[in-house]
Amino acid sequence: QVQLEESGGGTVQAGGSLRLSCAASGRNIVDGYPNTWYRQAPGKQRESVAALLIGGNAMYAGSVKGRFTISRDNAENTLYLQMNALRVEDTGVYYCNSRSGNFAWGKGTLVTVSS
Repeated sequence: QVQLEESGGGTVQAGGSLRLSCAASGRNIVDGYPNTWYRQAPGKQRESVAALLIGGNAMYAGSVKGRFTISRDNAENTLYLQMNALRVEDTGVYYCNSRSGNFAWGKGTLVTVSS
């Protein structure tokens, strides 16, 4: 069973930055996973915002492209999300998982962006 633990959230003003981390632990960890960050805004469904693809390319939701950067430290089994130029609409709970969401979900980390 793989455990996912997200951290790094907090409250920032619009225009600020945060760096999220996702640590994977437990048995059956597969190299390169988790590889996707998700966001669940208040009252909305969870959505994918950034994913690392095979070959090292990244894919971003249109709303975060140019502002968020996904990266990974394979040696540490840690996934990162650098978030710059944060907007109020970036507020939500951020989770990591695979692109298919087949790992057990962690608790997420709350990001609150104030105006």
